Amino acid sequence: MRAVRKETELTAERRERHARVAQLFEQHADFVLRLLRRFGTPEIECEDALQEVFLIVARKLAEYEERGGMRAWLFAIARQVGSDARRASIRRERRHRGLFVFEIADDDPHATLERNQAVRFLHAFLAQIEPRQAEVFYLAEVEGMSAPEIAAALEVKLNTVYSRLRLARERFERALRRIGDGRPL
Repeated sequence: MRAVRKETELTAERRERHARVAQLFEQHADFVLRLLRRFGTPEIECEDALQEVFLIVARKLAEYEERGGMRAWLFAIARQVGSDARRASIRRERRHRGLFVFEIADDDPHATLERNQAVRFLHAFLAQIEPRQAEVFYLAEVEGMSAPEIAAALEVKLNTVYSRLRLARERFERALRRIGDGRPL
């Protein structure tokens, strides 16, 4: 009798966990997908990486502690998954010497061109600055995360986030001025 009760309790726990993970996926999948792209996950692998992030969430949900918020926790997981996917992609690319270019499509060719130029500018800018500043800048300016969320996600002090963000914003302003003057980034 105890075994049946215990199995019923486990099944109920599994259903609750499954429902919670499904809810988290519904609420945060777009955010995680953007992060994976930002971390260099090839577009063709983003869906698989997204699933991997939420498989990890499902496995570790019972251990989750509300320190910096759910987005911060998802960021940390996505950063690791994205990093792994990017490294694997680089190894494959070296073997195959393929080249992948991500473009955003739109019905208006002029808008598509402008958006793609902006995306390329942002990626080029982020690639030029110190990686820790780039990470903070991206999370704040593109993903709209607050400084406390970023601090929790990166496991750094809040003032460190503010400092990195200030430096990155200053460099971004200088890069925009250079482009406006017709000079290279």
